[in-house]
Amino acid sequence: MPAPIIEVSNLRKVFEETIAIENLSFIVNPGEIVGFLGPNGAGKTTAIAILLGLITPTGGKVRIFGLDLELNRIAILQRSNFSSAYVSLPTNLKVIENLNVFARLYGVKNAKKVIDDVMEQMEVGDLRERVTGQLSAGESTRVNLCKAFLNNPELLLLDEPTASLDPDMADKVRKLLRRMQRERKISMLYTSHNMRDVEEVCDRVLFMRQGEMIAQGSPQQIMNQFQEDSLEQVFIRVARDGEIKEIPS
Repeated sequence: MPAPIIEVSNLRKVFEETIAIENLSFIVNPGEIVGFLGPNGAGKTTAIAILLGLITPTGGKVRIFGLDLELNRIAILQRSNFSSAYVSLPTNLKVIENLNVFARLYGVKNAKKVIDDVMEQMEVGDLRERVTGQLSAGESTRVNLCKAFLNNPELLLLDEPTASLDPDMADKVRKLLRRMQRERKISMLYTSHNMRDVEEVCDRVLFMRQGEMIAQGSPQQIMNQFQEDSLEQVFIRVARDGEIKEIPS
């Protein structure tokens, strides 16, 4: 088996007296899309921030591409990218200016063609001269995804990638992410509150509650484990009481 792209071991994060993450361990395999799920306050955002090297864990280890994150953050980030519906690009620049800036920061070769291609794929070519701060939430989400694909990442961390998109565009984005994963063998860690996204896109699901992992497996395995008919029903169970059942033998 190829080595995992992400390997998290016994991760712990404490803010003063609040335990945000406790004994979290998981892997993401090459070319795999993993849903990272849980109600608000479960610890997902903290875990993503640790994977990006933005905050330091209290304990445990993170290895990405086989490298220790603490010692190799820059080398790891050069091969990764991140997109969030809740993180804005500089609002005073035009869309094309933002993408040009990030292409230069990433050292993208043949940047004009790469930018044109990702804008066409995300159907935002008509926005290139628009000021980023004047975009709708859905338009901003798609431009953020353009930015995330500029450096052809091997690992993509996605936070609510279809938030604010209408059903038609959300469906296109889901299909695009799947196609990119197949064609480029990109590994993705995918947070979402949209369980349809997760069922359609993710190979495997990790469920967190109150900083701890409570279940993991394929979407169908998770539904079987909770004895529910959909991931949405599982999510409601987790959000309300976190009750789980053993997988029948």
